[in-house]
Amino acid sequence: QVQLVESGGGSVQAGGSLRLSCAASAYIYTNNYVAWLRQRPGKEREGVASIFTDGVDTFYADFVKGRFTISQDYAKMTVYLQNYSLKTDDTAMYYCALGNQGLALREDRYIHWGQGTQITVSS
Repeated sequence: QVQLVESGGGSVQAGGSLRLSCAASAYIYTNNYVAWLRQRPGKEREGVASIFTDGVDTFYADFVKGRFTISQDYAKMTVYLQNYSLKTDDTAMYYCALGNQGLALREDRYIHWGQGTQITVSS
């Protein structure tokens, strides 16, 4: 069964940091793309960052502006999203998703989804 399991969310004050993790099932991880997307309250889901599991290619949404870093531990089949300098506007449910159609942060490019992990940033 395909599984993506997110963890690492929580509550933090503005300016703080969190690291999200997305652990994938072994047989789906290789030669695919993993993305982080988020859904803020009252907003549509939007892409944050993506990574190619078999290389070093990454892609970021413009709003990230160097505050977030996507990385992976291939041996653990886990993708991370390190969030720095969090703002109240970053409050959202963060999802990881996996697909095979490139780094583009479009929802329809991703087949498998996790259940999400919540980040709440307070002022």
